[in-house]
Amino acid sequence: MIDRQNLDIRTITMGISLLDCADSSTERCCERIYDKITTRAERLVGVGEEIEREYGIPIVNKRISVTPIALVGAGCRTNDFTPFARTLDRAGKAVGVNFIGGFSALVHKGMTQADRALVAAIPEALAQTDIVCSSVNVASTKAGINMEAVADMGKAIIRTALLTASRGSLGCAKLVVFANAVEDNPFMAGAFHGVGEAESAINVGVSGPGVVQAAIRGVPGAPFDVLAETIKKTAFKITRMGQLVAKEASERLGVPFGIVDLSLAPTPAVGDSVAATLEEMGLSVCGTHGTTAALALLNDAVKKGGVMASGSVGGLSGAFIPVSEDEGMISAAESGAITLDKLEAMTCVCSVGLDMIAVPGDTPWQTIAAIIADEAAIGIINNKTTAVRLIPAHGKKVGDRVDFGGLLGSAPVMPVHSGSAERFVERGGRIPAPIQSLRN
Repeated sequence: MIDRQNLDIRTITMGISLLDCADSSTERCCERIYDKITTRAERLVGVGEEIEREYGIPIVNKRISVTPIALVGAGCRTNDFTPFARTLDRAGKAVGVNFIGGFSALVHKGMTQADRALVAAIPEALAQTDIVCSSVNVASTKAGINMEAVADMGKAIIRTALLTASRGSLGCAKLVVFANAVEDNPFMAGAFHGVGEAESAINVGVSGPGVVQAAIRGVPGAPFDVLAETIKKTAFKITRMGQLVAKEASERLGVPFGIVDLSLAPTPAVGDSVAATLEEMGLSVCGTHGTTAALALLNDAVKKGGVMASGSVGGLSGAFIPVSEDEGMISAAESGAITLDKLEAMTCVCSVGLDMIAVPGDTPWQTIAAIIADEAAIGIINNKTTAVRLIPAHGKKVGDRVDFGGLLGSAPVMPVHSGSAERFVERGGRIPAPIQSLRN
């Protein structure tokens, strides 16, 4: 599985609460944040490498997630949140992690002064840092969609793309807009340590689309119930590996074990593709008719198998469909077999949403905001997490390609609809919570 099918632990993520770092002084707050992160996570990378050597299991990333910074910095009453981002970047580099997430705000029902300041700071913060990731939750099933925040995020994404244009608008790859964000997600760019979490926790993200693809290949022509059972058994094995690594890391670091997130997160490597896994079920190309049904089966079977393997499955868990990070998705997008509209339909049944999709750099912010609103609507109506990570590639047009490197891969620039949503997104206010929210 490891040598031939790209099975790996995608990430060990240490969640750290920064609530006790709050202070009326921005400088003192930043000092406390730096000290706490570097103390708590001092051994994280070393322990991860120990486990890799001892068990022969690749651990691709070691990461940190922290309390949403809008909450931590609120007491400073500052309009400039960029010092917090620089502090996170410095602390993350000091302990050697790949990414640090939590430059975040939760604004699904309204925005505080600190929320507004953090959202306004996102473009500069991502332009001035290397490993900081940012997320904003703009909608929930309980609250509806904060359309003011949706509009602000449309503008923030365009601004971030402009400020990081020399790096292929890479800043946008570190920014995600959520509906129904979860508090224990170990995957970037959306990871943050929720206020309902413990002082700290170890969360592990497992990935293995290549393993699942190989299992499907082993039952050619089998009916769907047999196919589902095969995927469940495979997911069980993958999750047990994640459980082992999570418990080992927890014990060695003296940090409570949080969750195993069983998400089939692909990479640009051949043989590690969710798109190819769907095609193994019998589709000629990902994006053709039947793709959404195939993804629904895959996502459900993965969750069922994972839940049987661990009492602590959490995070997002299921199947990701990021375009730039999946060689099959890249190929399908370049050939025109998969479009933004088809990807939106697939998000109804996948783990997250519209992920790592490059669009023309001259896309209006109102169009970006409308795409966010569409995806948030899917999330709140279906009571699931959805997200948008779009890259309006500055200076690029449809058919061009944007290279991000590493796990982020590369993406063909995909077309968006030319019709305007300007008058729609500029209404402001809040789209009310759906009837599904009345559960008490």
